[in-house]
Formats: sequence, structure tokens, C-alpha cells
Amino acid sequence: MSNFILFSLGKSVSLFGSFTYAFVIGLYVLKLTGSGLSFATTLVFSTLPIIIINPIGGVLADRFNKKVLVVLMDLLNGMLMIGLFFLSSVYGLSLPLIYISTFIMTSFTTILDTSFSAATPNIVSDDKLISINSTSKIIDSISTILGPMLGGIMFAFVDIKLFIAFNGISFILSGISEMFIDFNFNKKKLNDEDKRHIKFIADVKQGFKYMLGKSEIINSFIVLIFLNFSIGLSISVPLPFIINNILNLSSNKFGIIQGAFPVGLIIGAIFVAKSSEHLHYKRVLKVTNFVLAICIIMLCIPVLPFNIIINKTAILIYYCLVMSIVGVSISFIDIPLLSILQSSISDEYRGRVLSLGMSMVKTIAPVALILSGILIDIFPVYLLQLLGSVILIISNVVIFEKNNKIKFIFINKLYKFIIPFKNE
Repeated sequence: MSNFILFSLGKSVSLFGSFTYAFVIGLYVLKLTGSGLSFATTLVFSTLPIIIINPIGGVLADRFNKKVLVVLMDLLNGMLMIGLFFLSSVYGLSLPLIYISTFIMTSFTTILDTSFSAATPNIVSDDKLISINSTSKIIDSISTILGPMLGGIMFAFVDIKLFIAFNGISFILSGISEMFIDFNFNKKKLNDEDKRHIKFIADVKQGFKYMLGKSEIINSFIVLIFLNFSIGLSISVPLPFIINNILNLSSNKFGIIQGAFPVGLIIGAIFVAKSSEHLHYKRVLKVTNFVLAICIIMLCIPVLPFNIIINKTAILIYYCLVMSIVGVSISFIDIPLLSILQSSISDEYRGRVLSLGMSMVKTIAPVALILSGILIDIFPVYLLQLLGSVILIISNVVIFEKNNKIKFIFINKLYKFIIPFKNE
């Protein structure tokens, strides 16, 4: 229980600090430059490390002490913020300083997240793994909701430099609290031999080889890849376009609709934690994917030629309800999948496999967003929702069909093409 509480406390402080900083620094850049390009550049520097640094973080998590990495990354983030405070006090808060510090902070946070995910099964007993992952999802969702709200208040009433210093102190306090977590509470075996001898390319190859040998792991990542692609293609871009450009709802209503999604995530996380022992996960996954596919279709109903929902208040309630169900569905997919991955991957490979898999999952999202942005100018927007729904339904058939050899032949050939093995 102490591990559970300290994990929740440390993650809450780190995430709130990261979300709030990202929001405040984005507002500051917009106010400073008035340029959307500068704001977008800040977003790029805050997302690039997730793709670039993830594999490095996975190798580090497998080769070094995970507790040291988690604590060190939070302390380094704290030192970075305090250093940024002093530099900005002397030289001013320039754009290059913002871009560099944002990239470094996100890099540290990426390594921390990978190490924490790899260590989670060792922090709590097996029967609490779903619960701690549900709590983690709730923390993520609350941070998504309250981070920007707190950031807006801070930006309005607190000097940006003082805010940076405060953020640095919060990271350091988070690191201190994480020192008291027992990272070996549920470790099956302690095997620290050869951990410090890092051969990055060879380590990544070993992670790929291990992942390809486990059908359950491959299936889990394929589910997440299809899920991220479908959401990016049919929700992330089309929904704001529908609400703002077609239905002409106010920004307040758009904010309420956006907020319904993390609320659904929280509700779903609570139900997953309460009911995990009584559910057959593969059956739940099939049903949830189908429900999500139906929800994606429902998003386009107000813009269909024969639409019957015309009252703006009714549209607001309708979209809030649908997005809440989307959030609940994603929690029922994400949380058990992460728990399955964490428990099915052995300690010495967990960091690499999770980081490599999540890098593939994260990489597919920009592809879907770009494709959606291109198609939305060519075809009616409701066709994108229909396409996203069909992709989810097809993925259900592909992933759960027995003896599906085509999938594994394709993945193995792709792997050997990218990173050929040398038998030692």
C-alpha cells in the first residue's frame, strides 16, 4: 500500500508539473511571438523525444536500476527548471531557451515513464497490477483536465519565471518521494549481471527478437496501433473540424465536449479496477472495440445530410455522451492491455519491449493525423468516421482470428528487412 501511495503521489506531481508547464509555456510563446508556427514548434519539441528517446529509455530501464532512473529523472527535471529560472532571470526567457529546455524536459520525462512502466509489476503484488494501472490512467486523465486549468490560472496571476521555479521544486519533491518506493517488492528474480554493459543496437535487436517470439505481446501492440490510427483518422482531426467549422459551436461548448473524453477515461478506469477479476478480457476487448467503432460512426450523425439533431444544446449533450463512452471504451482497452504486457514480459526485457512497442504506437498517430488532414479537404468528413469504424472492426477480425499466420509472416519479414539478425 505504501508503494501504491508513493507511486500515485510521485506520478501525480510529475504529470501535473509536465502538463501545466507545457500549457503555460505554450501560452507564453503565443503571447511573446503571436505566431502559430512558434507555438507549433514548441509542441514539436515536446513530442519528438517520445518517439526518439523511447528506445533509449527502454535500454536504460533494462540495463540500469529502475529506481535510480526514476528518481534521477525527476531530480534532473527539477534542476533543469531551477537552472532555467536563473538563466531566464539573467538573460531573459528566449525562444531557443524554451525549445531546448522543453526538449530536455520531455526527454527526461520519457525515460522516467518508461522506467516506471517497466518497474510497475515489481512495485505491487500481481493482484494489484490492474488497480495501479487504473490509478495511473486516472492520474493521467485528471492531469489532462486540471493541468491546463491550473496552467491558465498560473499564467494569469504568477510571473512565468516564478512558475518555472515552482515547477522545479515540485519535480524535486516528486523525486524525493520516489526514493521511498520499494522497486523490488514483487521482483521474481534479481538478475543484475552484465547490466552495465550497454550495446545499444544489440540490445534493441534483442528486444525486437523477444517481442516477435511472443504472440500475446504482438497482438497487444497491434490492438494499440489500430486504435491509435483509427482515433487519429476519425476523431482527433474530424471532431474539432465538425464542431468548429461545420456546426459552428462556441469555443466553450467545444471545451466541454473535449473535457467529456478524460471524464470517460476516469469512469472507465474506476470500473476496470473494480471488475477486472470477473471479466474475460479477450471477450471484453472484442465488445469494447465494437462499441468504439459504433461511437465513431455516431460522431458523424449530426453532419449527415439527413441529420435530425439540430438544436445546439442537444448536439452538445449528444457529443458529450458519445465522447464519454469513447473514453470509457479506451480505458477498458488500454489498462488491461498494459497490465497484460507488463506481466507477460520478463524483467530483463520489459523496458525495451514496452518502449519499442509504444514508439511504434506513437509513430502511427502523426501518420493518421496527416492523412486525416489531407482527406478532410477532399471527402465529406463523415466518410472519415465511417473509414475509422471499418478499420476497427477489421482489426477485431485480424487480431483474434485463430492461426492467423499471415500477420506473423509479415511482421517477421518487416523486422528482418529493417534489422537483420546475426546469429552469434
